Amino acid sequence: MAAASSSDSDSGRAESNEASSKWLDAHYDPMANIHTFSSCLALADLHGDGEYKLVVGDLGPGGQHPRLKVLKGPTVLTESPLPALPAAAATFLMEQHEPRTPALALASGPCVYVYKNLRPYFKFSLPQLPPNPLEQDLWNQAKEDRIDPLTLKEMLEGIREKAEVPLSVQSLRFLQLELSEMEAFVSQHKSRSIKRQTVITTMTTLKKNLADEDAVSCLVLGTENKELLVLDPEAFTILAKMSLPSVPVFLEVSGQFDVEFRLAAACRNGNVYILRRDSKHPKYCIELSAQPVGLVRVHKVLVVGSTQESLHGFTHKGRKLWTVQMPASILTMNLLEQRSRGLQAVMAGLANGEVRIYHDKALLNVIRTPDAVTSLCFGRYGREDNTLIITTRGGGLIIKILKRTAVFVEAGGVVGPPPAQAMKLSVPRKTRLYVDQTLREREAGTAMHRTFQTDLHLLRLRAARAYVRALESSLNPVSVTAREPLKLHAVVQGLGPTFKLTLHLQNTSAARPILGLLVCFLYNEVLYALPRAFFKVPLLVPGLIYPLETFVESLSDKGISDIIKVLVLREGQSAPLLSAHINMPVSEGLAAA
Repeated sequence: MAAASSSDSDSGRAESNEASSKWLDAHYDPMANIHTFSSCLALADLHGDGEYKLVVGDLGPGGQHPRLKVLKGPTVLTESPLPALPAAAATFLMEQHEPRTPALALASGPCVYVYKNLRPYFKFSLPQLPPNPLEQDLWNQAKEDRIDPLTLKEMLEGIREKAEVPLSVQSLRFLQLELSEMEAFVSQHKSRSIKRQTVITTMTTLKKNLADEDAVSCLVLGTENKELLVLDPEAFTILAKMSLPSVPVFLEVSGQFDVEFRLAAACRNGNVYILRRDSKHPKYCIELSAQPVGLVRVHKVLVVGSTQESLHGFTHKGRKLWTVQMPASILTMNLLEQRSRGLQAVMAGLANGEVRIYHDKALLNVIRTPDAVTSLCFGRYGREDNTLIITTRGGGLIIKILKRTAVFVEAGGVVGPPPAQAMKLSVPRKTRLYVDQTLREREAGTAMHRTFQTDLHLLRLRAARAYVRALESSLNPVSVTAREPLKLHAVVQGLGPTFKLTLHLQNTSAARPILGLLVCFLYNEVLYALPRAFFKVPLLVPGLIYPLETFVESLSDKGISDIIKVLVLREGQSAPLLSAHINMPVSEGLAAA
C-alpha cells in the first residue's frame, strides 16, 4: 500500500508539473546521434508544401564524418556527406519567381554549398589569397632541386614564426611529416603552384531591399582572414567587403543591404564590432571582459553571452544596459520570437542542463533537460508555429511545443511597461512667483552664470591657499615630506578634572625606521597642567602604531575649556614635522562640584 501510494504521488506530481509547464513534450530521443551547434540549425519550408523541415549541419561523433541531415518530424528525411566540418547553415530566398521555395546555404571549409529542393544548386568558393613571396621562392628552389628537403623545412619553420602572412596548407602539411616522408612529398608537390585559402567561420542572412519576411536575402560571410563578405543572392558575386581587427565568430544583422543596415560581429579577441552600410571598418567597439560565447539581437539590444557565466545587454552604439549572472557556464544562445504575441527573448543553454529564457534581464522561463545543451532553435516546425528544438551533448534530440495558451510572465507581471507608467502625475500649477523667477533667469541668465563662476573660482582659490598654509606650517596630522612619513592621531579619555591624553604615532614608510623625534605640548597654563609637556619619542619601526600617554589636569572651576596643540619635531629643527589641535572637553567633575 505504501509503495502504491508513493507511486501515485510521483505520477500526480509529474502530471501537475506538466500541467503548470508552458511546453508540451513532443519528442525526446537520447540516441538521435546529432552533434551540432545553434549556427548549424535552420527551419524552412524547403518544398513549398507548408511543411517546415529541420536542417542540421551535423559534425558527427568526435568531429568525424560530417553530414547534412534534413529532419521531418522526429525522423531523418535525407542525409548526405559533407567534405568538411560545417560552420553555419541558413535558408534564404534567392529570387522573386514562383514557386517561392527557399534555398539552403551550408558553409563548410572555404565553400558555401547552395541547395534548392534538397539538390545541389551552386558552390561558392572564397577567393584565393596571395601566397607568402618567401614561401613561393623556396618551393621554386625545391622545384629546381637547388635545396634539399631538410633545408626547406628549416627555412619554412623560420617563415612561420616571423612572417605576418601565414603559410599555405601545402607547407603546413610538409612541416608535419617525418624526415623519411619529406623527399617523396617534395617530389610529388614541387610542380604544383602554392595556394593559400581561407575558411568560413560564421554566416548569416541580410535582406536585400525589402524588410518583408519573404523578401530576397543576401548571404553575409565571416572568414578566418578577418573579413566580412556580402554575396549577391543570384549571381553569388561579392557585393561588399569589410575588414575587422580579429576573426569573427558570431554575426547579427539588421536592416536592408540596399537601404541601410547594421552588422555586429563578435570576434576572437573578446570584442564586438559594429559596422554600418557606408563603413569598411568598424564604427563602434564593445570591449568585453571575457570571450563571447553567443550573440543575439533582441529588438534594438545586442545580448552577448560571455565565458564568465553572464549575459550582457548593449545598445548598437556600445553602451552597456544591464548584466545578468547565470548559475552555470553558457554553451549556446539563440533567439525566441513568438510572433503571435510580439515577444522576442533570448534563450541560453547552460552546462547544468538548463535552458533559460530572458526578456532583457527578466527571467521568463526555465526548461530543464537531462544533459548539457549544445544547440537551440525556435520557430515553425512541421505545422506548429512555436516549436523549440534542443540537442544535447550526448547527441540527443528534444522537441518541445509551446502551448497556445502559454503567456510568459516576468517576476512582477506580464511582459511590457509597468502599470505605474500609465498613471498620470498630479503636477502642481505654476505660481506667479515661479513665472517671475523663470523670466528673471531667462533675462539675466548670462550675468547669473558669470557671478556663480566667479564665486566658485574664489572658493577654490581660498581652499587652495588654506591648504598651502597648512602644509607650510605643518598644521596637518599627516606628514607630507618623504623623509619623515608620519601619521598622528590623538584621543582624550575621562570626565575630569583629570584627563588621559593618548597620542597614536605611526611611521608610514615601507622599510626605514625613524629616530630622534620629540613631542611638545602647547597649552594655557592657567587652565591646564601637564606632568610632561616635552618628551622624546622612541625608535619608530615602520608599520607599527606607538601609543604615547600623558595626563592633563584641568585647573579651572568655571566650566570652560581650551585647545591643546601637539607638535612633533625633529632634534635640531625649529619647524614641526606635523601638528594636531585637540579640543579639550569641559571638566564635568569640577562643574558638578
